[in-house]
Amino acid sequence: MRKIVATLLVSLDGVVEAPQCWQPAYMDAELAASVGLQLAAVDVLLLGRATYEELPDHWFADYVVATPKVVVSSSLLESDLTEAVTQLKQEPGRTIGVAGGPTLVESLIRRDLLDGLRLLVHPVVVGRGRRLFEHVTAQRPLELVHAHKLASGVLDLTYRPS
Repeated sequence: MRKIVATLLVSLDGVVEAPQCWQPAYMDAELAASVGLQLAAVDVLLLGRATYEELPDHWFADYVVATPKVVVSSSLLESDLTEAVTQLKQEPGRTIGVAGGPTLVESLIRRDLLDGLRLLVHPVVVGRGRRLFEHVTAQRPLELVHAHKLASGVLDLTYRPS
């Protein structure tokens, strides 16, 4: 069965909203290469509608255009989302990547559909903005499976459900 792995850019104070305002100062060749390796393992992107509309403006736009995408709308019923994602995981292929989209990531975690969570924690306090897991109300234990500090100070952390 395929795995779903989400990647989120996050500040030290947990902000995931509008990373284009605080993340570029940390984008260097090392971070780009790290993200590139992860993207190479993905053959389908699972995206929320808002993220889908924003992605063409990102530095990896060529990859986004060339990669098959499944766009999820918040208007889907919960049972429809669970059924659609479960079916997608059963199809042949490699990793299913979730880029950005904290709302979608929260929905996947609440339904126990997320197999991996990669957080690129940036050494900056943003102060305001949507926080990571703002709407998750039940504990979800995770196990740290990878940790790496980049030269820029960004922590590359990967978790999986425990």
